[in-house]
Amino acid sequence: MKTILLLLSIGLPFMYAKSQDVVKLDDFGRIALNVYVSDQVKIPAEAKAQLETKLKQIATNYGMAGTLANPRFVLTANVSVSTKDIIPGPPQQIAQNLDITLFIGDAIENKVFSNLVISASGVGTNENKAFIDAIKKVNPKNQKIESFLEEGKTKIIAYYATQCDFITQKATTLKQQEQFGEAMYVLAQVPEVCIDCYVKSLQEMALIYDLKINTEGAKLLTEAKAIWAAKPNSEGAEQATRLIMKINSRAKSSNEASQLLKTMNDKVIADEKERLRKQEEYEKRQQEIVAEKAKTEAELEKQRINAYREVAVEYAKNQPKTITYNNIYWR
Repeated sequence: MKTILLLLSIGLPFMYAKSQDVVKLDDFGRIALNVYVSDQVKIPAEAKAQLETKLKQIATNYGMAGTLANPRFVLTANVSVSTKDIIPGPPQQIAQNLDITLFIGDAIENKVFSNLVISASGVGTNENKAFIDAIKKVNPKNQKIESFLEEGKTKIIAYYATQCDFITQKATTLKQQEQFGEAMYVLAQVPEVCIDCYVKSLQEMALIYDLKINTEGAKLLTEAKAIWAAKPNSEGAEQATRLIMKINSRAKSSNEASQLLKTMNDKVIADEKERLRKQEEYEKRQQEIVAEKAKTEAELEKQRINAYREVAVEYAKNQPKTITYNNIYWR
């Protein structure tokens, strides 16, 4: 039994590291067993991989394949060699009789719910192949395996029946700490077959969800208002809008958030109209200035020309008259 508990106690940290499964919505609401083979199972690496594959076949065959949605319950195994013989060759072979012990248990509380010993024999040209040959011969649809899984399933259902109040209380504590996602995760792990606890968990999840979206919505709206108050312009409106768009449409603050959006939109549009009006006035004034400047420059040019002429006239007045017209005769 100490070996069993040790296998389970070291299992949980490695499940998180090794599992490649993706959590999906339908992973919740059902009893799931996470397959794990401890490093303390002293068999070759290839044989260990074959054992893990066999465990997955067993869990999948009964619709209990696990994911990270609920890593609490495990399907694991240990292997011991009952007999080992060398068969003369050529080629020389190894024949082994194995006792493969399957376990279903709670990796968090370190409890075993059910176990089953399966005897299998294998032959190979080396020890690794002998292990693999024996493990491959285990039939996932074996009646004893089915009974073993049913016993584990029954114990898991009993666990939820006795722990339901503690689960709900844990979720309530997390809710009070505003850890809404974790609170809902705790409740979502209750399988549908645990009818009473499942219904109770669903009801509590509905309350937590409403509280979650209302709390988050209120915080987002407050932040958006602060940004708009500090920067009541297009830049502030853009920043505030990004926050408002995160508010759930079912949140209590949704209507007020929509009104703030309208207020910001109206203000930005009004500012834009005013900007365009001022821009139009500016452009018109610029045109007037250009026209005035052109007119002024034309007058200055005329004045300069007149000044030139005045100088010339004055000069002419002071010149002696040396030209006479008495001899002009054109024909």
